[in-house]
Amino acid sequence: MFATIVRYVGKKPKPKMKPIELKTPPEQTQTITRVIFDIVKEHGPLTIADTWERVKEVGVRGLTSKRHMKIVLRWMRERQKLRQICNHAGPQKQFLYTTWFTKPNIMQKNAGNASLRPKP
Repeated sequence: MFATIVRYVGKKPKPKMKPIELKTPPEQTQTITRVIFDIVKEHGPLTIADTWERVKEVGVRGLTSKRHMKIVLRWMRERQKLRQICNHAGPQKQFLYTTWFTKPNIMQKNAGNASLRPKP
């Protein structure tokens, strides 16, 4: 019992996440977020890799890297422009980005596996 208390007291609390502040100009941020939102809205729930491929096809000028896109996606989640959903496929998890008003019916990305089906 004493050891449990020592372990509990010895743990540091999870640090609070401060809001993301994008370093790009507001006009450029608006362009980037509009393009990403349109891609996610048009092509349904997308993973980060799929979103990055679509953004590269479009060729957004202000987006410098995949890491920058992930920061923008997180910023958009904070402002409730996008939401992230988790799709369980057996032992793997798949995190997908979608708009707030799409239905949560998700088709699996791996069509080769017969046991994967849309969630009810």
